[in-house]
Amino acid sequence: MYIIVVGGGRLGYYLTKALLSEGHEVLIVEKNAAICERIVDELGSVCIRGDGCEMATLAEIGTVRADMLIAVTGDDEDNLVACQVAKHKFNVPHTIARVRNPKNETIFKKLGIDVTVSSTNIILENIEAEVPTHPLIHLLTIRDKGLEIVEVKIPPDSTTVGKPVKELSLPQGSRLALIIPKEHKPRVPTSDTILRDGDRVIAVTTPESEEELRAALRGA
Repeated sequence: MYIIVVGGGRLGYYLTKALLSEGHEVLIVEKNAAICERIVDELGSVCIRGDGCEMATLAEIGTVRADMLIAVTGDDEDNLVACQVAKHKFNVPHTIARVRNPKNETIFKKLGIDVTVSSTNIILENIEAEVPTHPLIHLLTIRDKGLEIVEVKIPPDSTTVGKPVKELSLPQGSRLALIIPKEHKPRVPTSDTILRDGDRVIAVTTPESEEELRAALRGA
């Protein structure tokens, strides 16, 4: 694959190094001349000095034949613009953007960026997995379908304890996929399945319905 990496900082450098080791053709676009020179000295001719947000630069490096563009500068706006130009002007099939401010993830997705990566959210999700009292844990994002796979634990004081699934007011588009009891084997829930204290419920939902799903499973 021909992969363009916009941003030659530490993230861009190590990402490029890993991609090269896997046999990909990779080119870094970096504004800073000193950084670009250092990358060339260490990795060879895999870095060009330029602005990855500019059409002229992207045209010069053959973005039209790129399989993927990854924007990992320290500026969310630059990452967004680089991905948009690549996708809409050069028809790059896959774009990935680093997002420093988690609040920007929704905007990036709405504007057509294929994948967003927020280091803040990655750290938070790992914290969530280690905190047993956390109400909702993200397990997987299915970005092209706009779906999330999440885990919700039923606390002992929940108003849903003892209720069958059919009595829950689940948000539209949400489905319960698996229930993992404290002391029994996991089971696929039916409409008559009773929720118990300590059950871990694996569900499929949309990002917009996460809070509503959590309330439906744990009690408003």
